[in-house]
Parts: sequence; C-alpha cells; structure tokens
Amino acid sequence: MSEDPLETVQTLLESVIEETDDAEVHYKLRSALQVLEASKEEVSTLREAAAEHPELEDRLSDLGYL
Repeated sequence: MSEDPLETVQTLLESVIEETDDAEVHYKLRSALQVLEASKEEVSTLREAAAEHPELEDRLSDLGYL
C-alpha cells in the first residue's frame, strides 16, 4: 500500500468496486471516489501554497493537514 492515506483509500475503494456486482454499491463507491479526488486536489493546493511559506508548511504539517 501507498504511504499516502488518500491513495490507500482510493486503492481500497477501487478494489471493492471490482469485487461487487451491485449497481447501487458501485454508485456509492464511485461517488466516494469523486469526493476523494476533490480532497486530493485540495491537499495538492495546500502543499503548493505551503511550499512558498515554510512557516505555514510547518503549521499545516503539525496540524496533520500535510
């Protein structure tokens, strides 16, 4: 598994989609994957902003956001 928790969750969701045939479950899991992708984009934006400001990067890291 990846060290990135979001990547790990994505891998797990994708594997469950492959293991089930239930259309309703697929819909819910794909919806969860979309929310996850949005979260990954937000984290990426935070990382880019923090890279320009080391103090902010330290604070976000201490809070567990990075």
